[in-house]
Amino acid sequence: MTYAVPRDLVDAFYKAYATRDVEKIAKFLDDDVEWTVSGPVDVLPFCGTHRGKANVIDLIKRLVPGVLRVFSFVPDAILVDGDQVAMLSRQTSRRSDDGRVISYRVANFIRFRGGKVAENLSLLDSFDAVEQVLGHPLAVHDGHCASRGNLVAV
Repeated sequence: MTYAVPRDLVDAFYKAYATRDVEKIAKFLDDDVEWTVSGPVDVLPFCGTHRGKANVIDLIKRLVPGVLRVFSFVPDAILVDGDQVAMLSRQTSRRSDDGRVISYRVANFIRFRGGKVAENLSLLDSFDAVEQVLGHPLAVHDGHCASRGNLVAV
């Protein structure tokens, strides 16, 4: 039988996650949690897979803030189905090195086990985020630079 995560537990987790308070977040993490952030590691070094509660806490407390200081995390939609949760949100951060504000979309796919987060897959709109982190459009397709509205990243 599949565990059905209560919606109030999901809402409490996202509220804690939005604060980036690791003590609050830690209460929701399974000891064997697997947390994956998709994206280019060369530009966003916190991307990749992080296994275990201590490593996920380090990711949230040290690795992400080393690049981006998240100050707004606003869910657009949350869908709960059994032990799985999907959320689309808008995240707004300041670059740690120069304070420039960047904003991008994030999709989270989470699986709960026994009332705790066992797996998280975060899919960043990494093309948009990387352009903002770098401060210029990326050269794509034979050296042409992308401009707003004329390129779709799949």
